[in-house]
Amino acid sequence: MTDYLHLAGLEPELQRQALIDIIRSQPHLMELLRGMRALDLPDALLGSGAIYNTVWNVLTGRPALNGINDADVVYFDDSDLGYEAEDRVIRRAAAHFARLPLRVEVRNQARVHLWFPERFGMSYPRLTCSADMMLYYATKTHAVAARLEDDGQISIHAPFGLDDMFSFRVTPNPALANRETHERKAARAKAIWPELTIVPWPEG
Repeated sequence: MTDYLHLAGLEPELQRQALIDIIRSQPHLMELLRGMRALDLPDALLGSGAIYNTVWNVLTGRPALNGINDADVVYFDDSDLGYEAEDRVIRRAAAHFARLPLRVEVRNQARVHLWFPERFGMSYPRLTCSADMMLYYATKTHAVAARLEDDGQISIHAPFGLDDMFSFRVTPNPALANRETHERKAARAKAIWPELTIVPWPEG
């Protein structure tokens, strides 16, 4: 059986390099990162499930796309907060990634505070960059993103570190009253990756 926890508990820099190595080994992730550069999206990041689900698949010996619904590509452009401007980017990205075996969801993080309250029934802070989004994810484990830089290096953004991901531990983030989202996503993930440990939402 694969020792899927062999990266758990390592020094942060070792975990960061291990993640970069995994990303470089996965054609679908590299195609996404290269595509984001080709689209020239400002402050673009590839985040969430496309990364941590791929890691869990690689470490448990499952097919790379097992359980992955889509890829979240975000950018930050506060020069035009109208939906029409974002929709133009969404359509351009859809055409660019049409051949990828994965649906790509593109969102402008400068606009999230405008639609989040109506959709989720709670206020949301106005962000200042794409990486800010991860501070408000319902689950800390999901707060990981990557970008292909100008020099070809891959940068990793993970405000809560990578140990939850590599430890197969789904840890809540009570920054927002987002218990339902944490529990729903955790239950779905547990059904696909039974190796996971689910940390309950804190009471009170």
